[in-house]
Amino acid sequence: MTITTLSSRQFNQDTSRAKKAAKDGPVFITDRGRPAHVLLTFDEYKKITGGRTKIADLLAMPGAEDIELEIPQWGDLAQAADIS
Repeated sequence: MTITTLSSRQFNQDTSRAKKAAKDGPVFITDRGRPAHVLLTFDEYKKITGGRTKIADLLAMPGAEDIELEIPQWGDLAQAADIS
């Protein structure tokens, strides 16, 4: 794994270089010489976060509106309370 460090100016001037470097490892982006951001590939990000997907991300996926959702009917689960 290679770690690349770019200044904010370098990142802004050559974003494609940063994206290519992120394939080999994290890219640290600095502001005034101090690390401020990290650029990762999406696959690397998923590894770090455990690959957890949020329902909002799933619902935002293209074609999600065409998925049929069948919710089973549970009937009436309410019962009278016994307070004796």
